[in-house]
Amino acid sequence: MADGSLAGSVSLQGKVSEEEWKARVELAALYRLVALYGWDDMIYTHISARVPGPEHHFLINPYGVWFGEMTASALVKIDTEGNILQETPYFVNAAGFTIHSAVHMNRDDAHFVMHLHTDQGAAVAAQKEGLLPLTQHALIVLPRLTYHDYEGIALNLDERERLVNDLGPDSTLMLLRNHGTLSLGATAADCWTGMFYLERACKMQVMALSAGRENVLLSPAPARREVTNQTSARGGIGGGLAWPGALRLLERESPGYDA
Repeated sequence: MADGSLAGSVSLQGKVSEEEWKARVELAALYRLVALYGWDDMIYTHISARVPGPEHHFLINPYGVWFGEMTASALVKIDTEGNILQETPYFVNAAGFTIHSAVHMNRDDAHFVMHLHTDQGAAVAAQKEGLLPLTQHALIVLPRLTYHDYEGIALNLDERERLVNDLGPDSTLMLLRNHGTLSLGATAADCWTGMFYLERACKMQVMALSAGRENVLLSPAPARREVTNQTSARGGIGGGLAWPGALRLLERESPGYDA
């Protein structure tokens, strides 16, 4: 393992619980994967994880650190209001936790929450019809997708209730209108795989619509129902099989995330 430690960051391995360290490593992996796929927005957007245990504590990125250099030890532990709960040379963008805190606090299955501002995700989020049933990726995503209208930069805490209502009790993916994409998961693998399918579906739609709305072929309604039944029978999108390969990819292309 290469030493990917950031300046001023002290290794926390062995200084936090095994459960917290595992969450830190998996969250750092998500940051690195987002950077590797070119889905980051410099130091902006966030991916967060719930720290296992009875306390409502979470891990989030230190503000100013690029996603491609994130490490497990650099991640910052905070409470539901964004207050820092550990010694760290970094600070956090507490306002950026508005969206994440809403999801974590209201969905027990939201152990990991990812929010992105990709070109294709924001583009589809700005289209009146939203995500269209154009591709197999879209058909897999659509039964799990909800929408939240744009209210400006997510700085107002009172937006949290409206966002949670729009997300509902079962959705794991969301298009934030005029803004970007969101994925949640009980595991890092599920969160990553859901976002992977949503982002790919959005990219495919942008490419298809380059031919004009009148020239795209919507999938047949029976096929849409069939894909919904097929994925439901398999327990949803799921990422357990793909996740170990994603970590091996990081070991080759972006080592040091687990430092």
